Amino acid sequence: MPLADRLIREIDARRDDLIALTQDLLRIPTLNPPGENYRDICEYLGKRLQTSGFDIELVRAHGTPGDSEKYPRWNVVARREGGRTGECIHFNSHVDVVDVGLGWTKDPFGGELIDGRIYGRGACDMKGGLAASIIAAEAFLAVSPEFCGAIEISGTADEESGGFGGVAYLAGKGYFSPDRVQHVIIPEPLNKDRICLGHRGVWWAEVETYGEIAHGSMPFLGDCAVRHMGAVVAEMEDSLFPALAQKRTEMPVVPEGARQSTLNINSIHGGQTEGDADFTGLPSPCVPDSCRMVIDRRFLMEENIDEVEAEVMEVLKTVEGRRDTFRYDVRELHRVLPSMTDRDAPVVTTVARAIEKTMGREAQYVVSPGTYDQKHIDRIGKLKNCIAYGPGILDLAHKPDEYVGVEDMLDSAKVMGHALIDLLAGDHDRPKEEGGSHAFS
Repeated sequence: MPLADRLIREIDARRDDLIALTQDLLRIPTLNPPGENYRDICEYLGKRLQTSGFDIELVRAHGTPGDSEKYPRWNVVARREGGRTGECIHFNSHVDVVDVGLGWTKDPFGGELIDGRIYGRGACDMKGGLAASIIAAEAFLAVSPEFCGAIEISGTADEESGGFGGVAYLAGKGYFSPDRVQHVIIPEPLNKDRICLGHRGVWWAEVETYGEIAHGSMPFLGDCAVRHMGAVVAEMEDSLFPALAQKRTEMPVVPEGARQSTLNINSIHGGQTEGDADFTGLPSPCVPDSCRMVIDRRFLMEENIDEVEAEVMEVLKTVEGRRDTFRYDVRELHRVLPSMTDRDAPVVTTVARAIEKTMGREAQYVVSPGTYDQKHIDRIGKLKNCIAYGPGILDLAHKPDEYVGVEDMLDSAKVMGHALIDLLAGDHDRPKEEGGSHAFS
């Protein structure tokens, strides 16, 4: 029987294992923030992969944002060497999940299987993809133990908050250098027949306007910072938002609305801080002397980051020219340049062939509206041959009653398995052998 057919049979036989693995991962509540249970899930993954002959490393990202003795930033990197020389394919998944939020009708950490769907926070984003990549690798090893090159699987921290305690840290330490790893697949939930080539850029900034405190019954004796910020928002509505709506990209960004430049007002805080939840008193009557706004600007491959910043500064300069007492500061919080892998890159063409073999249709090529850890593999690791491909519906990410379909995970695992054959097994079809064992600590 051909190697590819044996691989598909092996993956199908692991259906129950795939379900159980996904449920186990969902039942470890790796909420970020603050970054809970990172070590627990890394140890679980390490022990699981050790049984398949992977060498295991647990790596703490000391000194990265959020890392502390209470919430250490742990990552796991597993590597399995083949019996012959060749390239390395790396499957990277983040293990952190966002806050649960309101509106759930299922246990967010229960991993319930209902009508072919597994429910839970992180089911599609992206523990289902992580489970699928593990099943794909284990099935491939069962049918082709003496493959060429190496397979790596990582579970990393903090993608939901920038990835600095995860992939960024590992990339800085050389884990994604092109002499170590040649192909990277990130199983983010972009739908099982889509290849995500990259993502838009992001510029986060905090704008603060200043005023003068005074008694609320005599606001004319003070200067209201919130009114100053209101003027900023009004100018954005009048000039900046319409200008951004006219900017379009040739990047295949999904959904359609994200093919233009966008700006989100992430938060506005002005005046006194809110009291504790159990405080029942009234606020004191004061004119606010400070107001802070966080903005989230997403920009396109065709845009320059300096121009993105200059557009916001132009809004502030316009308001300054109209308001005599207008004072402000701007603090950059975060910047990421757009990233996009070429369609003819080896990992892209390989996964495209695998999608066609598995599902009998051509792959779609898309770009993510938001960033993910490809940015660090590209910019820090200097590795361009990287894509996102995985099971799950993108629109379900961060939503209540998030789920991943079992059939979608199986199909994605088969795509990943075909990619492993294409990149590592070649035309060889060797008999199954037992892999070695490695100590886990």
